[in-house]
Amino acid sequence: MKLHALVEDLAAARAAVAGGATVVQLRRKGATTDELVEAGAGFRELGVTFVVNDDVAAAIRLGADGVHLGQSDIGADEALGAGLLLGLSASTRRGAAVAEYGGAGYIGAGPVWTTPSKPDAAEPIGLVGLAEICQSVSVPVIAIGGIDPTNVADCLAAGATGVAVIRGLARIRELAAAL
Repeated sequence: MKLHALVEDLAAARAAVAGGATVVQLRRKGATTDELVEAGAGFRELGVTFVVNDDVAAAIRLGADGVHLGQSDIGADEALGAGLLLGLSASTRRGAAVAEYGGAGYIGAGPVWTTPSKPDAAEPIGLVGLAEICQSVSVPVIAIGGIDPTNVADCLAAGATGVAVIRGLARIRELAAAL
């Protein structure tokens, strides 16, 4: 679970895997379930863990390994009932503990730093907030938000198991090397 690449299509997923991603997460905000299923065709053949963002029905239809849900998304019980790996977002120690109690197999913690890829994100938690989340749960914690090759080591030192990247995909080989 070291390097999560959040991608919009198969071409980007292939590039991410070639660059060292161990998890690809299909993320298309505002897409319908049918659009996600169409975009996700071929992801299973990439040989890495495949997660769908925000849409349990699409994850099930695609035969994905898991689904990642935000703090206000619904479907955790359905995901667990379908045997999907459940990733949940958290920006506080309490939120992470609740997510773990609710069945999360991993926590997406952040945003660690300001990120332009999610303008409605909560205030950055910084490395102190990331460390607090990592110390409060026993499941893997993936740092997200403002991640680039210069701060990966800091995230790992704070206790994160790995990092997630969206805009850093252009530098995926550098990110993978930093892990």
